[in-house]
Amino acid sequence: MELFIERGFEQTTVAEIAKRAGLTERTFFRYFADKREVLFAGAGTLQEFFVSTVASAPDSAAPIDAVAAALEAAGALLQERHEYARQRQAVIAAHAELQERELIKLASLASALAGALRRRGVTEPAASLAAEAGIAVFRIAFERWINETGQADLPQLIRDSLDQLKTVTAGKLGRELPVRVPGQLRVPGRLRVPGRLRVPGRHRPGRESRRRRWPPRSAAAA
Repeated sequence: MELFIERGFEQTTVAEIAKRAGLTERTFFRYFADKREVLFAGAGTLQEFFVSTVASAPDSAAPIDAVAAALEAAGALLQERHEYARQRQAVIAAHAELQERELIKLASLASALAGALRRRGVTEPAASLAAEAGIAVFRIAFERWINETGQADLPQLIRDSLDQLKTVTAGKLGRELPVRVPGQLRVPGRLRVPGRLRVPGRHRPGRESRRRRWPPRSAAAA
């Protein structure tokens, strides 16, 4: 990571990384396919941790709560690596190919979480929905964590983000709920009288037009 910060990701070579770590290039390639993998070395461990934590959740736990327990536990592990996580994310954000690799990693985590939920007896699409929602919560909380100065608490940010998600899905955030009158047809911005339905474009004759008839009665009588 230090080399990526000092020299830039593109300018840093595998030979330089191996030398800084006290390894040969051959040894480096035993562990990493290329230099990109240095930034994603812990993805497999994180995925295993997610899966095992979901599996150990109480049988009574709802799918999203089992996922939330895994996210918070992972957040506690990452809490002490704030500066490293911030530097790593800065490198990733500067390169499209690394951003793509990060998205692939998140998709793999979601897939693994969904599989863990299915093994708990959660059916589809509930398993995939809970897993995808959980990873979205984790990503947003993680971004807030690395962008905030000071000692932000990642597990707490995860809980806050999950609460926000529950609020949004419950329809309680960002809008006022209308009061509906029974039997009333509600069109946004218009007040309807119960039992009356207006058809768009239909002309309602006023008092003046009701007085005028065609043909006149005198003509009709003739």
